[in-house]
Amino acid sequence: QVQLVESGGGSVQAGGSLRLSCAASGYSNSGPYCMAWFRQAPGKEREGVAAIFTGGSTYYADSVKGRFTISVDNAKNTVYLQMNSLTPEDTAMYYCAAARLVRRWSWKDQSLWTYWGQGTQVNVSS
Repeated sequence: QVQLVESGGGSVQAGGSLRLSCAASGYSNSGPYCMAWFRQAPGKEREGVAAIFTGGSTYYADSVKGRFTISVDNAKNTVYLQMNSLTPEDTAMYYCAAARLVRRWSWKDQSLWTYWGQGTQVNVSS
C-alpha cells in the first residue's frame, strides 16, 4: 500500500516562498509513479496545481505557471513543489497524489489519482 506524507507547509507573507515535500513509501516493483499536487481552499473545490510524469514531463495550472515548480527525487521517492511569489490566493490545503498511470491530458481529474496524502496547510498573508 502506497503511503504519501506531505510536509513543508506553513505561514508566509505575500511574495515569499515555500517548498513542499511529499515522501512516498510502499511502492511495488511496478515502476515509478506519476505524481501531482492538488490544493483546496476554504469553500472551493480541490484543484490540480502541478503534475510530473515518469518521463519527467511537467504540467501546471495556469494560475501557478512561472511561480511553482514540481520536481521529483526518485532515489528518495519524494516529490517537491517549490512555490515562489506566493499570493493570498495560494492559501489552501495542499495534497500530494500518486498513480501508476494517468493520461497526461487528464491530470487535473482527481478521480484518476489512486493515492493521496493527508495534506499540508499553506497560509499566505497580504
